[in-house]
Amino acid sequence: MSFDLVVWAMDPTAAPDTVRAANERCARGEHPQRAADPRVVAFYDALTSNYPDRGPRATAAGSPWASAPLHAAADHIQMRLDENCPDVVLETIERLAGELNLDLLDLQDGTVYRPPLQTR
Repeated sequence: MSFDLVVWAMDPTAAPDTVRAANERCARGEHPQRAADPRVVAFYDALTSNYPDRGPRATAAGSPWASAPLHAAADHIQMRLDENCPDVVLETIERLAGELNLDLLDLQDGTVYRPPLQTR
């Protein structure tokens, strides 16, 4: 069993339905032909520096990924997480999404939210 999360680089005023519509286009294979959003690149680089999605560590015991490599596009990153994924991985995903002003889409129930920026 696995669960999927997608981070989206959307306009800050984008409604949840806009994020879900963009995800539906992705599921149909429709991706924008443009340069990658710097927020998406920063998210991917930071996340995979701790939790690689390529190479032997991506499939080793303890990897959070149920499927690797991650689906990366110009405006989003889709992550299929193992059901036994440690909470620290989910916390890292939420923290990075909040820091980078990205929307999170939970594909299990369609919830869209922007994690709050955490103060230290």
